[in-house]
Amino acid sequence: MSALTLLQQAQAAAPALEAPAAAALAVGLAAFGAGYAERGIGAAAMGAIAEDDSLFVNGLILTVLPETLVILALVVVFIVSA
Repeated sequence: MSALTLLQQAQAAAPALEAPAAAALAVGLAAFGAGYAERGIGAAAMGAIAEDDSLFVNGLILTVLPETLVILALVVVFIVSA
């Protein structure tokens, strides 16, 4: 069998992941990434707030910001499943 024949057969194959599985993987990876980001941001924000109470709002905003990634991933799930 030639390489061209193998490539033609590979193009006709099914996708490696179905749409719901790919969406679930996207949400899982987004949640993992957000948790990893919040680990460092939360520690830095708590240190900054301990030194200066006026930085509370900035620390809160920066701590919540990575969670928007998970919300956007959930939006993708609802779009894919529709």
